[in-house]
Amino acid sequence: MRMIKWQNGTVITLDQTKLPLQEVTLEINSVDQMAEAIKVLRVRGAPLLGAAASFGIALAAYHSTATSREKLLVELENAGAFIKRQRPTAVNLFWGVDRVLYKAKAVKGNAAEVKKAVILEAQQVADEDASQNRKIGKHGSILIKDGDTILTHCNAGELATVEYGTALGVIRKAWEEGKKIKVIADETRPLLQGSRLTAYELKRDGIPVTLITDNMAGYVMSKGLINLVIVGADRIVQDAVFNKIGTYSVAVLAHEHKIPFYVAAPKSTFDLTRKAANIEVEERKPEEVTQIERMQIAPKGIEVMNPAFDATPLKYITAIITENRIIYNKDFGDFKKGKI
Repeated sequence: MRMIKWQNGTVITLDQTKLPLQEVTLEINSVDQMAEAIKVLRVRGAPLLGAAASFGIALAAYHSTATSREKLLVELENAGAFIKRQRPTAVNLFWGVDRVLYKAKAVKGNAAEVKKAVILEAQQVADEDASQNRKIGKHGSILIKDGDTILTHCNAGELATVEYGTALGVIRKAWEEGKKIKVIADETRPLLQGSRLTAYELKRDGIPVTLITDNMAGYVMSKGLINLVIVGADRIVQDAVFNKIGTYSVAVLAHEHKIPFYVAAPKSTFDLTRKAANIEVEERKPEEVTQIERMQIAPKGIEVMNPAFDATPLKYITAIITENRIIYNKDFGDFKKGKI
């Protein structure tokens, strides 16, 4: 299923805040609407954010009234800066903006030619992501044996990408190959992407899935119920993988129980010029923790911490699955040299 597409100056996608109870189609017609959708997580998931950001620049180009190339480029730069401000941690968002802006600046023709190039480049970003996810699935499925039970955290499935998924793409491919597998999904507090999105996807596709609360991960590992862990990523730096808050805890537990811990992500998620200490971790609003569907579940006025992501040191990661190959832990030293 194509999660995001361009249709005559409108970006079509699903409103993920409504799942799993409603499948509501979003029609995004402006940079402001795209920024709002990204900010409040109507559109989410690192690879999908890369495509959404690209389409955000395409919207700015399509609806611009600029007649000169120079004025149009200024408008696109401003749109890109605005989109980047919405979420600071997931690098694909920045990558998507920068890739399309680079293409725009490379066009030496008039404004009309720049607009055409920008829209085509955004569509190319989306098409490439769909292809890359299937390659990730193909590479990663060899790590899954018939009869395995896989633990996953948050949602790195079709909903988080243009098509197919990263972590769930690996699982999906193994299932398509006929392997009798099972999945255990952490609910992923505070916004429940595991229960709302991952469980929804797997149940829809007929892949056996069991939902657990986040604090059950150690329990199921201690009982020998987990063979491997596969998660996605929002940014991979020289010394760590940033992913949804709680990933670090799962990785430490997997390490303690000698369970392989795999990360599935495209090359666009790598940011090898930086280390974990240099990355801004998005802090989201307290209400995500103190309320569920606007129902107060904590004392009013209580102090809240709500980081959206954490950093898992590379020592806890068995391998990273990309569209090109599986990169095993012994080769992570190349990251400091900027090599993937």
